Amino acid sequence: MTRALVESVKRYTESQSGQSPFVTPIEGVTILRSDHERHPSHLLMKPALCVVVQGAKWTTFGGKRYDYRAGQALVVSVELPAMSRIVQASPDEPYLCVVIELDLAVMREVMEQLDRPPVPDGELGHGVFVADFDGPLADCVQRTMRLLDTPHAIPVIAPMIMREICYWLLTGRYGAEVAKLVLANGHVERVVSAIHDLRHRFAETVRIEELASVAQMSLSAFHRQFKALTSMTPLQYQKQLRLLEARHLMLTGAANAEAAAYRVGYESPSQFSREYARMFGAPPRRDIAALSAA
Repeated sequence: MTRALVESVKRYTESQSGQSPFVTPIEGVTILRSDHERHPSHLLMKPALCVVVQGAKWTTFGGKRYDYRAGQALVVSVELPAMSRIVQASPDEPYLCVVIELDLAVMREVMEQLDRPPVPDGELGHGVFVADFDGPLADCVQRTMRLLDTPHAIPVIAPMIMREICYWLLTGRYGAEVAKLVLANGHVERVVSAIHDLRHRFAETVRIEELASVAQMSLSAFHRQFKALTSMTPLQYQKQLRLLEARHLMLTGAANAEAAAYRVGYESPSQFSREYARMFGAPPRRDIAALSAA
């Protein structure tokens, strides 16, 4: 990444009130900053480009870990529970990241206009990969940052920059991966449909057979393809969604531990507490107290 881009992102974060994440006036663009290395944090990631401008981070999905640093981007194609940790950051050189949500409709429009659209192979890859982010793509991020200085131009210029980002992704080195993972074809599309169904019904008792039916696959094929795409089983995916939602409910004061457990689908508060502590490292009340104090 160029020094100019680092300085422009750093300058923007320093001009804002509040703390990271900084939601910008450009729809779908958020900036992250940390002046220190962080303990692992759990989150639900949407389809996006996470462009590291300075510093380094790792993110795990299920049992698969991705390391990425300045000049690279984490590309996420489906909504996935994740755990991330910033591993390189300091007050002098803070961790800086520009997160650009992917608009699949725009991506498809751009792909339809290409003379030679990328052809994905038939293999179902992971719904995540790390890509180098330089050349025209880095220039797009730089112009996005400059656009923040002229808010009146955002409605006109921002959509064009987003389309350009789609173009360079589809025509670049990772075009086949982007076409396969982000645009979703064949098996990918059907598994993604099942993921969306599970996402909306995560608090219910959902049988794997139901999800396989949504994906129009046999039970064994669906289980294999789901894990290939998400790096976790459907049950693990659902459990992480439940626990993330429960944590959110408690942290916002919308429910206490017992009420949150029932609202996200647990029948036993004790089982909820055990699984919560296994995922977040402490029982619900202690974890929320620590987060609130922080």
